[in-house]
Amino acid sequence: MFNSLHFLFVTTIAFISLSLSAQTIQEPPSANHPEWSKPYPPFRIAGNLYYVGTYDLACYLVTTPKGNILINTGLAASASLIKANIEALGFRLSDTKLLLTTQAHYDHVGAMAAIQKTIGSKVWVNAPEAPVMADGGSSDYALGNGAPTFEPVKADSLLKNGAVIRLGDAELVMLSHPGHTKGSCSYLLKTKDSVRSYTVLIANLPTIVIEKKFADVTQYAGIAKDYKTTLASLKSVRFDLWVASHASQFSLHQKRSPGDGYHPSLFNDRAGYEKAIADLQKQYETHLIK
Repeated sequence: MFNSLHFLFVTTIAFISLSLSAQTIQEPPSANHPEWSKPYPPFRIAGNLYYVGTYDLACYLVTTPKGNILINTGLAASASLIKANIEALGFRLSDTKLLLTTQAHYDHVGAMAAIQKTIGSKVWVNAPEAPVMADGGSSDYALGNGAPTFEPVKADSLLKNGAVIRLGDAELVMLSHPGHTKGSCSYLLKTKDSVRSYTVLIANLPTIVIEKKFADVTQYAGIAKDYKTTLASLKSVRFDLWVASHASQFSLHQKRSPGDGYHPSLFNDRAGYEKAIADLQKQYETHLIK
């Protein structure tokens, strides 16, 4: 009992101190996005895949007998909220063995360094994302201004397109989808429940976050080509269910309400996915002729 309480006390103090240190980072203002930090009850999506994020910043927990995988961590200030969501589902943050992300922006990896340092999880990222993760976003072509926007995170393993991530009985395939960031990526997860098996796409949709022309983005010479390649890749992905980096991108709040039961079929929405990709294609083509 003493050891358990001692561990809990030390972990809690470390978590709080790390969260406080992260406040010195020059995180861009998110006042225009209150939904990014608004709490949202966690729920089971399908099989061993759970939603543990905020009202709009999607974070996903993949559970296995050998430990769990956490994809995205939201804002730096959301660390305790993510932890509470995981615990509300009956799991422990300390059982997280792998930390992944769909993109290295402060609203998706803000709490990653704190979690990594607190519980010792390994961080695996798409290789082109590693430099930006390591400098806290200061070199990001769109949001970087020479100062970190999130606490720097050192990657333990660099992934390539098509890399298979295995932990316990979980298997994810990383799909490199650059453009939004140089190392943006999506994941395909195979999961199952007592009824059937599912292939779930955790998509990073390539929205355009710059006003300037692609040709003027000197920090990212191949940006236009990357957007084109990513859009083509997303159009060809086959899956049963899909979710995304933001809840609003896959219409979470139109599909379910807090307290609703387990309904994987809510995310069987190919039509919604195709419309989202078509809208992004138009955004890309408009930017090309800007």
